[in-house]
Amino acid sequence: MDLALFDLDNTLISGDSDFEWAQFLIAKGVLDRDLYEARNIEFYEQYKAGTLNIDAFLDFQLRPLAHHPRRVLDAWRDEFFAQRIRPLINAKARTLVDSHRQRGDLCALVTATNSFVTAPVARDLAIAHLIATIPAHEQGEFTGCVRGIPSFREGKIQRVEAWLEAIGLWWGSFARTWFYSDSQNDLPLLSRVSNPVAVDPDATLRAHAEALGWPVTSLLA
Repeated sequence: MDLALFDLDNTLISGDSDFEWAQFLIAKGVLDRDLYEARNIEFYEQYKAGTLNIDAFLDFQLRPLAHHPRRVLDAWRDEFFAQRIRPLINAKARTLVDSHRQRGDLCALVTATNSFVTAPVARDLAIAHLIATIPAHEQGEFTGCVRGIPSFREGKIQRVEAWLEAIGLWWGSFARTWFYSDSQNDLPLLSRVSNPVAVDPDATLRAHAEALGWPVTSLLA
């Protein structure tokens, strides 16, 4: 059995779910456009540049969850997934995931985006395991804070290793380990697996992949 790990944003989907979630709430009038849109764009540009302060971003992204009942948020999320995210999952991404699952590989979606937003994507792609940033909650209602280690940069390695340990496995349990990602922010985890794959990579990751002879591929339709 091999291990196949997949990044989400700009890898399995042709867009960024974190960015799109905030834009969706702005479009619905849930978030004030004048207050939130410029900051959302700024955080996204920082992420792409590899300079994102994850704590500041999570405060921005998770705090609005605390202002609305969970049943309302769940309905918004279902609408968001159907309108904004499902159309961004193309056939090549589905084929890639299916190929690993049919081989019997252990598959996990490993994303910095929070689990509330990304759980429907994992279900839609039939990926059984989701390793994502966890929004804290009390009695089902979100607090606006993060729980545990964010699934970001080196945090992805820590979260993957904790997950493997919880199911009685470790890196050495697999003949081959795969990770597919587009982003320089994922260089720590890409460097940890035996088979890193750069998917429609940013310039920094492309240069790194080419220098080390990593495969570079595209999942764009």
